[in-house]
Amino acid sequence: MNDIVKKLLIVEDDPGLQKQMCWCFDESIEVFTADNAEKAISILRRSEPQVMTLDLGLPPDPGGATVGFEILEQVLELAPRTKVIVVTGREETEHAVKAIGMGAYDYYQKPVDSDLLTFVVARAFRLAALEAENRSLLEHKPAALSGLIACSEAMLHLCKTVEKIAPTDLTALLIGETGTGKEVLARALHEQGGRAQDRFYAINCAAIPENLLESELFGYEKGAFTGAAKQKIGKIEAADGGTLFLDEIGDMPLPLQAKLLRFLQERQIERVGGGPDPIPVNVRVVCATHRDLKTMIAEASFREDLFYRISEITLQVPPLRDREGDALLLANQFLETYSQEYKRKLLGFSDDAIAAIESYRWPGNVRELVNKVKRATIMAEQSKVSAEDLEIDVSETSESLPLNLKEVRERAEKQAILRALNHSQKNVAQAARILGITRPTLYNLLSKYNMEPE
Repeated sequence: MNDIVKKLLIVEDDPGLQKQMCWCFDESIEVFTADNAEKAISILRRSEPQVMTLDLGLPPDPGGATVGFEILEQVLELAPRTKVIVVTGREETEHAVKAIGMGAYDYYQKPVDSDLLTFVVARAFRLAALEAENRSLLEHKPAALSGLIACSEAMLHLCKTVEKIAPTDLTALLIGETGTGKEVLARALHEQGGRAQDRFYAINCAAIPENLLESELFGYEKGAFTGAAKQKIGKIEAADGGTLFLDEIGDMPLPLQAKLLRFLQERQIERVGGGPDPIPVNVRVVCATHRDLKTMIAEASFREDLFYRISEITLQVPPLRDREGDALLLANQFLETYSQEYKRKLLGFSDDAIAAIESYRWPGNVRELVNKVKRATIMAEQSKVSAEDLEIDVSETSESLPLNLKEVRERAEKQAILRALNHSQKNVAQAARILGITRPTLYNLLSKYNMEPE
């Protein structure tokens, strides 16, 4: 929100308290005020503030009975992205809890404490900015790669590579953990190439029994074996003119690897039980695996010549834990999709859910994220999905990176100092030279962070 004007709407009927709350904020925030429901809704429609404070004890309008919770309901309906901070008295905690359950972002208790109020409002603006950035990234994701949602540098670089090689007929090998989206990238290679108008066939080499995989790939003639009552066209032949995606190529049995290698070299196939004349096939082949094929080659469980044939271009697909920002971006997209599918009015993720999503290691990658968000969409009892709804095991989360720039800077400084001291074997003068600072400066930093060089 650096170049977006921060807008705050204060809904408070007490003129003195209204002025006191306005004084808490500097010129970087455009503050609007309203002392009744009609004016509040009018400003909400016209100015679209990112944050709003709402006094639940607001008296009824002269012409109606719209107060407190009814205003909140209207705001959540008209502007679900606005962060509503409800204001209550000290003895009205149950009202605040009810408001949070309805979908309010946070609550604040009277009397006004300027430091606490500015902190709560600043936190709301920060969350609104993050959500706006995620929506912007989602709207401006690389449109060329259908089905792929990403904002991380690693994935955007991979997208550019896919766009470059898609128009070619190079045989591509996608390597990455299970659930990272290798098939999505394979489809992108097909759709961005010259074969987009033809068929895309996918076959999972690990999901089909060894004795059936050959006939699935190459087809068979009538009478080729017991039960072959008619001719069957294999996936390779069916994909003629298009793209064939061989998922989990590392699980293909060795005898079949030899036959696949011959096809890739000759671009001709022979059906099981077929005649002497080979069948020419023009198809692009894309392979994928989560296995370490070079280790398998050393163990003689994968053919080295086949490896070099299928890896004319190799793409490493990073796991979700190494794609900074992608987990939350994907989670928001999945939540929106499943909220519509299951007809749930969910307003996003709570703070603890966002922290959990960003810090969780995601061993099952995008596939695990899809499952957790889908379940949470169905099971969530509040207006926002919580970490508990996502069923994320806190013990499997890493420490999340703080959003506060001061905290980020301090953490980076500590890590750099520790590394320099380790490299210099605790020699302060040498560590200062490594860091590019003077010895007194390093001593000041050591004192600041309560660190001892010994």
